[in-house]
Amino acid sequence: MPKLPAGGARLVAVVVVLAVLGLGAVYTVSAEEQAVVLRFGEFVRTEGPGLRFKMPLVETVQKVPIQRQLKEEFGFRTVSAGVRSQFQTVPDESSMLTGDLNAAVVEWVVQYRIVDPYQYLFRVRRVRDTLRDMSEAVMRDVVGDRTVNEVLTVGRQEVADLVEQKLQALCDQYESGIKVDQVVLQDVNPPQEVRPSFNEVNEAQQERERLINEAQSQYNKVIPRAKGEAQRTVQESEGYALDRVNRSQGEAARFSSLFAEYRKAPEVTRRRIYLETMAEILPRAGRKVVVDEALPGVLPLLNLQGGVPLVSPRASEGGGP
Repeated sequence: MPKLPAGGARLVAVVVVLAVLGLGAVYTVSAEEQAVVLRFGEFVRTEGPGLRFKMPLVETVQKVPIQRQLKEEFGFRTVSAGVRSQFQTVPDESSMLTGDLNAAVVEWVVQYRIVDPYQYLFRVRRVRDTLRDMSEAVMRDVVGDRTVNEVLTVGRQEVADLVEQKLQALCDQYESGIKVDQVVLQDVNPPQEVRPSFNEVNEAQQERERLINEAQSQYNKVIPRAKGEAQRTVQESEGYALDRVNRSQGEAARFSSLFAEYRKAPEVTRRRIYLETMAEILPRAGRKVVVDEALPGVLPLLNLQGGVPLVSPRASEGGGP
């Protein structure tokens, strides 16, 4: 193989060095990333997506995925993801003590994004480990303030929301450059050793709730009806009392007005009252016989029993009495 002249070898070496430097000066930032440029290890600037340039051998680049949602798993690890995912439990992370001194197995996921690449890279050392430690500490603190029933049933969403708020506050305090998107309680169960007993307790509580609901339903049927009947009786009594009072007041007012008229003309008023009373009584008396009080011996001649009048034979023959 023929040897190159000394000048040609140097030229080739210069070209190779320039090519290497040129390739080292160009880099690409993808759409979901942001580049952090360092000059001799000191932060200089950040670059967005696209084709970018830097000073070779002087500046270095670290790319941070700011648009990608990242997640951390606690209490379990995903061994293989797919249609039938496989998981592995981590008891040291998931075993917790609730506020009523019961044990619970809590598995959760923290979903987050990097919003400040500079803080993420330089403000906190081993930021991922720090995030995991903060998340576990906050979860144990929140679970420790609640009963096991709240953590397992009705309070799950409240626990997740509160953990998200407290974890975000710690991330801001540490200037980690992380935005917590969501905290999801993946699975919350009692420990395997006491799970059968816990299920029996839950069944008993559900039965108690069912009986309470049935009793409340019966109460809602009977009590309002009884209250309605009592109210109706009270209103009827009040109406009757009002009617009696009004009638009594009316009679008293009528008597007072009648007495006032009587005092003005006693004889006329007495005669009118007499006639009105007789007009009311006589129609009820049935048969009436009016005789002259000066006529003697008329009673034997009257058929007061409704038969034929009693007369003497001479009276029937036309003779005198």
